[in-house]
Amino acid sequence: MIRIVAALTLFIPGIIAAIGIKLMRDTLFDEFHPIFLHASVQFIFGLILFIGGLVFLGGFIIHRDRKRHV
Repeated sequence: MIRIVAALTLFIPGIIAAIGIKLMRDTLFDEFHPIFLHASVQFIFGLILFIGGLVFLGGFIIHRDRKRHV
């Protein structure tokens, strides 16, 4: 059960980072989503999602390595 929770803990930020990459790619290829007011807002939101997911995954890996003294 614990391993499933740990896998989901890593899976969800990975999905968030992937959505961020998709939003940035859509902005570069002029595919505008109407929920955002401007294309630059869409790109910045995608960048924030990507960096947030990447920081969470990196922090998780660093925490695990320090815990195991690697």
